[in-house]
Amino acid sequence: MTSAQRAGVLDGLDDLLPELESLYRDLHSHPELSFAEHRTAGVLADLLAEAGYTVHSGIAGTGVLGVLRNGPGPVVMLRADIDALPVEEKTGLDYASRARGIDPGGADVAVMHACGHDMHAAWLTGAARLLAGHRQQWSGTLLAVFQPAEEVGEGAAAMVRDGLFDHGGRPDVVLGQHVVPGPAGWVLTRPGVLMAATDALRITLHGRGGHGSRPETTVDPAVLASSVVLRLQTIVSREIAATESAVVTVGSMHVGTTHNVIADSAVLEVNIRTFDEHVRARVLAAVERIVHGEAAAAGCPQPPEITSIGRFPVTTNDEAATEEITDVFREHFGAQRSFEAPLVTGSEDFGSFAEAAGVPSVYWLVGGADEETVLTAMAEGRFERDVPSNHSPLFAPTTHPTLRTGVEALVVAALHRLGSPAVG
Repeated sequence: MTSAQRAGVLDGLDDLLPELESLYRDLHSHPELSFAEHRTAGVLADLLAEAGYTVHSGIAGTGVLGVLRNGPGPVVMLRADIDALPVEEKTGLDYASRARGIDPGGADVAVMHACGHDMHAAWLTGAARLLAGHRQQWSGTLLAVFQPAEEVGEGAAAMVRDGLFDHGGRPDVVLGQHVVPGPAGWVLTRPGVLMAATDALRITLHGRGGHGSRPETTVDPAVLASSVVLRLQTIVSREIAATESAVVTVGSMHVGTTHNVIADSAVLEVNIRTFDEHVRARVLAAVERIVHGEAAAAGCPQPPEITSIGRFPVTTNDEAATEEITDVFREHFGAQRSFEAPLVTGSEDFGSFAEAAGVPSVYWLVGGADEETVLTAMAEGRFERDVPSNHSPLFAPTTHPTLRTGVEALVVAALHRLGSPAVG
């Protein structure tokens, strides 16, 4: 695909940007939790239909697929996720979320697009519109997928199980991208492993409850839970080599209901990130050993329970396909805006699509923070403090040039994989 053909498809983006900005603000103001993205899915399905796509809604409940057949050629899938998080927004934006939702545990929670999925949806909508409007520049089939429930690691696999490829056909390649707190306008690629695997565990520790004044009659799960939390921190520092990577985080600990009662049990929720399957196995084995060992040392009346409550696979880019798209990005954006991505300890279920289809996939990152702010913060060693990260209540990508960059990246990558138009 020549640069002239790419420019032809991107012609009209300037006129489209105000509509995409309105869509982005609307989605940001109306976030919905995983598998509850009903309004979001309806808005996006309508926009795909207006652009001429054959639309299949309700895949895995709230997933949306748009199919655009444009003659013979490759089948290229573009994916954006659409769910939000149980986070109370603190950005102060005039379009900030005031939405609330019911989490899986039945609690009423604030809801926010704290991970940029609203930007992802606007990007894909823009790319889908431009590609549909310039069909004379390419041939093949385009699949535009709006995926629910990425945040819980279940949406991609659920869409596949619910017949995603039956509707649109099996893709030849799967492409996607994520906004990050890097400089807006930058595009970052990495062949091979890009993002970590995640294992989420729920650990139930069984003690023996009693009166707070008579701890000698109990097995105190609060003390046990504290010991487990501290000992789990030694896995990375003492059991994983310095040349390898892992993260073990205890994100939740619940024990007791009042100050003068020693509870019967404690529940921990643990998040583990790894890039290598052998490291993952060692970390999981260490968690098992430590939890059971601490419970035995405390004299628990019954063994602890360790339950998996979620898992994300490693996000691995096809090396050849990534190198090709990197070259195209460098040609289009210039070397000053196209860089190698670092390893990311965040996780994605994006790879489930390509794994199920047995095809290559490429996933890349797009900067979404003010460039001067990021570069100054990095130079002063204050990046982590001054630049809000994904999942922060302060996270909000700067609209421009983030919106334009993401649309361009999807269009350029898709055109590289689609076929050239037939010559009449």
